[in-house]
Amino acid sequence: MLSLPLFSMDGETLSKKYHIPAGAKVSKQWIRIFSNERLLKRYKLDGLSDTEKQTLLDYIIKHAADSDYPLVPGF
Repeated sequence: MLSLPLFSMDGETLSKKYHIPAGAKVSKQWIRIFSNERLLKRYKLDGLSDTEKQTLLDYIIKHAADSDYPLVPGF
């Protein structure tokens, strides 16, 4: 039986929960991390569903260091 969460978290919530500062890396680095299982384990993101991974990736790319709207750690 497939178990689905009652609600899915948005990208900002996932970013905060897993302590992933979007502005810490450029988009290309985040894409590399999310396409590598070893790196996903390092960031403890390997337990996320595919939907949650995509939601988080979309959010951090939108706010990556090289984006138009970067989120700088500490601000």
